[in-house]
Amino acid sequence: MATAKTTTDESDVGILCYISQLPGFRGILKQRYSDFIVNEVDNDGNVVHLTSLEVPAQLAEAAEEGENKVSNQIGKSYASEIEAFRSLAGDSDGERFEAFLTQFTAGSEESNNISPILLSPDSDKAHRTAMHNFFKEKFKFLVTDTVDGPDASSKCIRVRLNPGGHNNGGRNSKKRKDRSGKPFDSRGSYHWPEHLGKFLRFHLYKENKDTQEAIGLIGKMLGIQPRSFGFAGTKDKRSVSTQRVTVFRQHASRLAALNDRLIGIKVGNFCHVKEGLVLGQLLGNRFTVTLRGVIADSETTIKGSADSLGRHGFINYFGLQRFGSGSVPTHLIGAALLRGEWKSAASMILDPREGERDVVRKAREYYRESNDIEGTLRQLPRHLIAERAILQCLKKCPGNYLLALKAIPRTLRMMYVHSYQSYLWNHAASVRVQKYGIDRVVVGDLVYCKGDDTARETSGFNSECEDHSCDDMYDCSNLDETSGTYVPEWKNTPVKAVTAEDISSGNYTIDDVILPVPGSRVSYPTNDIAKVYHDLSKKDAINLAESVHSVKEFSITSMTGSYRRVFQKPMDFEWELLSYTDGNIPLAETDFDRIAKVKSKSLFKEEEQANGDENKNPSDCMGPPASFQNNIHVSTDYNETEGEREVGRAEVESLCNSNSQEAQMALKLSFTLPASSYATMAIRELLKTSTSVAFHKTLNQ
Repeated sequence: MATAKTTTDESDVGILCYISQLPGFRGILKQRYSDFIVNEVDNDGNVVHLTSLEVPAQLAEAAEEGENKVSNQIGKSYASEIEAFRSLAGDSDGERFEAFLTQFTAGSEESNNISPILLSPDSDKAHRTAMHNFFKEKFKFLVTDTVDGPDASSKCIRVRLNPGGHNNGGRNSKKRKDRSGKPFDSRGSYHWPEHLGKFLRFHLYKENKDTQEAIGLIGKMLGIQPRSFGFAGTKDKRSVSTQRVTVFRQHASRLAALNDRLIGIKVGNFCHVKEGLVLGQLLGNRFTVTLRGVIADSETTIKGSADSLGRHGFINYFGLQRFGSGSVPTHLIGAALLRGEWKSAASMILDPREGERDVVRKAREYYRESNDIEGTLRQLPRHLIAERAILQCLKKCPGNYLLALKAIPRTLRMMYVHSYQSYLWNHAASVRVQKYGIDRVVVGDLVYCKGDDTARETSGFNSECEDHSCDDMYDCSNLDETSGTYVPEWKNTPVKAVTAEDISSGNYTIDDVILPVPGSRVSYPTNDIAKVYHDLSKKDAINLAESVHSVKEFSITSMTGSYRRVFQKPMDFEWELLSYTDGNIPLAETDFDRIAKVKSKSLFKEEEQANGDENKNPSDCMGPPASFQNNIHVSTDYNETEGEREVGRAEVESLCNSNSQEAQMALKLSFTLPASSYATMAIRELLKTSTSVAFHKTLNQ
């Protein structure tokens, strides 16, 4: 069996047209991950920046106050509460619990190492609930959960010290599990100050990591589950990005303490809020993109293209990130799922493919040839979430491919089907441009109704889509199910097909044209663009009006669908041409660069005052403070080739040794896009070349 081709081309997924007929020019996209900076824009229109790593004084005081309350609780006498517990649970459990509690009230410094206790088996769910509530009310420094009892019909309540509270063991605490292997539920502390919001919101700054990977690492270091975190949208992996994140019942001091240990990740700008973030709660993203190695016929060509992008925008395609960077496009897997071909879909995820590292290729080939699940799991890297989930399930339930596919975390497995929806939309958008152009509305086009119910801008909000998928669908770390979905206001805005009267009145312009992302609750254009959806899906043996199976999450008729603007203009668009000689020097400042600069100046002033040295020039080449040196632009991505790898401290040193190379030109662009619009598609319109990683790697050579 031959492996698939190495990469997906733009034409494979319907990305075919441009708005302008201007000539393109050469420019390298993401030569360095710091050439692609993303800052989230919140629902109030504020651009999210990391400006401080410190814990605000009032939050530190609140945390200390909470700890003092717990210490006081641990040190007090609980004679009356123990008697009440004895009445509720019986003498045997009463004595067991009293002995357990004595270990804490004795003030032991090793209280974190005290083993939890299991109460007597209890098959009465109502009684167990009463027991849980008793502990929540009377013993807020303890936490309970329910585990399997000695036989199949019984359950036991387990009691332990709350890991989110007093003297938390942090990175050195052991990962204690019950007899069934289930981890403790440690989402947060029960003893939470009443005046604080239950969610800690912070700004997450990350370099060359996807959002789930960064959150998974932070959660692991804190000893809490990924479900404790919330965020509005994922960001490109190969980038430097800043976004808001919430975490349930955690103190800022715990997160801030991680900054010294995290590489390529920083957290700050802490505050407490009442509600956690969910996907979709953002207006968009602010991008700062630097194209290096720019070569054009003249600067006039570059200026004309940049001005055109600002005035006319670009076709709002779903970018290549949506379809994965592997050689098996995710929309093909999605099509197999929609057809109910479970084994075929699983095979596409598991089979060998070109362009992967040797260790991954060998593991895939080993499984194909041997069907040895255990041996394959030992070889397969842990970042291959989907593959490992399928194999682990097949190990327990041989041959049950549907169950194996459902074992993939929901956020990831649904991306396959969403990818197919995006594939259809892209093709429909291309045909719309090819047949009817880019400057007029035609009869049958879909638009949001205007008038008394004036529609909001679509803002790219999409109930089926995240604002940015991971660069590699097979390289998402710690994906977990989303606890909720944010429903945008526009979702209930009426949609209509444009009539001849509408065109005569001039009520609608080309900027109003939308196309549906297929689903059960969308309308299709009343012109021949609707045929594109049905003809293309028919070729894939998929009927958009009915499902061939009853598995709802993999059924197109069980998805509501949504709408997406066909043409998108960048907002607050700015650009400038730069000259550089050293490719290692960043050409745009990141949030962390600004923090480091402020810190450097502060340290310099302190040193100057201490030494009385007034001859020192702060503009001399000097590295950032020691606490920052090892973290600036350090890549820990094991998927990068040696040619892509970026250096850390060497970049700082190169600032003083950059005059030996030939001068090159760079184009720096800054603009804001609504959520789910792809900056790479704006760059494609500018350059008139592919945005594929493979293509831009060739420009680096």
